[in-house]
Amino acid sequence: MLKTIFNTIFNTIEKTWHIALKNELKKPYLVQLSAFLNQEKKAGKIIYPEEKALFQALKLTPFNQVKVVILGQDPYHGPNQAQGLCFSVPKGVKIPPSLANIYKELQDDLNITPAQHGDLSAWAKQGVLLLNSVLTVEQAKPGAHQNKGWEQFTDSIIRLLNQKTRPIVFVLWGAYAQKKATMIDSTKHLVIQSAHPSPLSAYRGFFGSKPYSQINGYLVKNKQTAIDWKLTELN
Repeated sequence: MLKTIFNTIFNTIEKTWHIALKNELKKPYLVQLSAFLNQEKKAGKIIYPEEKALFQALKLTPFNQVKVVILGQDPYHGPNQAQGLCFSVPKGVKIPPSLANIYKELQDDLNITPAQHGDLSAWAKQGVLLLNSVLTVEQAKPGAHQNKGWEQFTDSIIRLLNQKTRPIVFVLWGAYAQKKATMIDSTKHLVIQSAHPSPLSAYRGFFGSKPYSQINGYLVKNKQTAIDWKLTELN
């Protein structure tokens, strides 16, 4: 598993991430993380997402093309849900409640009819980095892989993006994501914070926050192409 994880990184992530993460990949904590995942696998535990999708966010959104970062917590922990993009599920999988609320706010904000599927790959291909803080999870055990090393890896990604001179929008939904705000220079980048879109908290400030129009307004103001948030059956 150790060799497999690093091979997965080198073999699948987009080339500009190779360069950006070169030094990070040499750090000892990744060896410990790999040993943990190897142990879990040997114990017969089911881990999501599949190895080939672990770094899907880094495959679809090149480092030098990131315009927006939406930060999630850890992957969905049910069968067939996790696909390596936060909040996203493959076509044919029931849309989770948080994503349904993301769509609801999108309709309210930009009058975009909710998609009939949950695959957000089309957003990722436009420069929206859909990054979970923790990249793996044990089946039916949310948070099981927290504090094993993934946070250090994904925090390094946030810090690398923060160093960019080109303005980026960081979207932090909920208290967990908002802890990452200390790593972001809000004088260079736009930080959007609100309640989490989960049914437990969406009515505490997520609904009505209009993040999508804020994002596009900021991008256009900074001479970047706006995100086409509309999802069709073809994308």
